[in-house]
Amino acid sequence: MEGKKEKLLEVSGLSTFFKTDDGTVRAVDGVSFSVNRGESLGIVGESGSGKSVTSLSIMRLTGGGIISGRVIYQGKDLLKLSEKKMQDIRGDKITMIFQDPMTSLDPVYTIGFQLRESIMRHKKLDKAAANELAEKMLVHVGISNAKARLKAYPHQLSGGMRQRVMIAMALVCEPELLIADEPTTALDVTIQAQILELIQKLKKESGMALLLITHDLGVIAEMCDRVMVMYCGQIVEVAPVKELFKIPFHEYTKALLRSIPYIDKDVKRLQAIPGSVPPATNFPEGCRFYERCDARQERCRQTLTMKELEHGHFTTCVAAQEKYMRGGGENSRDKRQ
Repeated sequence: MEGKKEKLLEVSGLSTFFKTDDGTVRAVDGVSFSVNRGESLGIVGESGSGKSVTSLSIMRLTGGGIISGRVIYQGKDLLKLSEKKMQDIRGDKITMIFQDPMTSLDPVYTIGFQLRESIMRHKKLDKAAANELAEKMLVHVGISNAKARLKAYPHQLSGGMRQRVMIAMALVCEPELLIADEPTTALDVTIQAQILELIQKLKKESGMALLLITHDLGVIAEMCDRVMVMYCGQIVEVAPVKELFKIPFHEYTKALLRSIPYIDKDVKRLQAIPGSVPPATNFPEGCRFYERCDARQERCRQTLTMKELEHGHFTTCVAAQEKYMRGGGENSRDKRQ
């Protein structure tokens, strides 16, 4: 029998709203999930689905968003900690790789200064020891001539090298959880593969957990143990990666899978998802994919419940839930992730 997995991070009812002139933007709306120790959890969905805001809310870096819910780490609710205590965790126990390293790195400070700052803050080392560790970390992430690179400014490095610096900064304090928010954005295909391989290698070496945010299902298939599908600020499906690709339950997940190319299939035109995402200031009641869904029914307009249809495979899709129950799925039960 498989042993019970220890939860490293547990998110419950997380919501992040932004006040705008057009109304309240419900960027993340009642999200609940957990990350187990050592696992790789992927978050996938279209642009604007709430993936990045979810990660920034965990780190409390939303810049003015109204956050509610609970984010439990080591028995503490991160949303209730003082900023000083949050700084002790952020960059040390929980770290993040951002989408664009050029805007994440400070252009007026050298790479060495920015690496040392994190090391001296969390590891309490002096400048010389921090500099030595920074150089070793750059070597570890595959940057040649590391000693000279410490004296370089971000604009003097290529996009791939800047991303490696971001990875070095994220991992130098040996975190328990790494959040990677589309870490290969704007990089060419070859460099993307190198960065993903590097993250996977370093994860195996350290045993840390990984929360990987991407819109690329191919990356999810390669990197993750479980996957969480988001749409319009909500989770619509959660499953082990192999199960999701084998038997997707939610109609949105099926539409995403139909829209990607396959090497073994001769397709002249990829299938697009019809319609458009509803505005975040005016989401419809019930299933937010309703207007774009071919399997919609009147029940979909009611309050939805996340149900487990197979072991570890959850969805809010009414059509999938009813089909499963008709097929004799007596073990289906309501659950929160």
